[in-house]
Amino acid sequence: MGGELATTRLFYTLHRAIYRLSGGRIFSRMVGCPVVLLTTTGRKSGEPRTAPLLGFEEGQSIVVIPSNAGKKCYPSWYLNLRANPQAEVQIGAQIRRVKAREASIEERERLWQRIVTYYGGYQAYRERTERHIPVVILDPV
Repeated sequence: MGGELATTRLFYTLHRAIYRLSGGRIFSRMVGCPVVLLTTTGRKSGEPRTAPLLGFEEGQSIVVIPSNAGKKCYPSWYLNLRANPQAEVQIGAQIRRVKAREASIEERERLWQRIVTYYGGYQAYRERTERHIPVVILDPV
């Protein structure tokens, strides 16, 4: 239920606004995991689109999972990254320019185990859906 609530439009709007206004001091964690704000370029509109996501640091990179709570379709932010991998990620008050890429098979296996340890909901989402849930790495530019 927590993951499904976190994918509603109202929750995104409130979370994004409070996170930004507080410089990431409020809503910087959800279900015990770190939250980042990912800003992509809308693939249809060309406008900036920002989504609060669970984000896991991996060296200088950030790892995000386009699970969409196990729904049949990918989240819009992931489709935006596929169209244009250049993005920005806010961690607390810090904003970084990043370039998205899908993890290699080896990276995915290694990271998936770590990520489901932080938030087991991802494993439930993976079992719930027939679509592939990728692991996305946001590398600093």
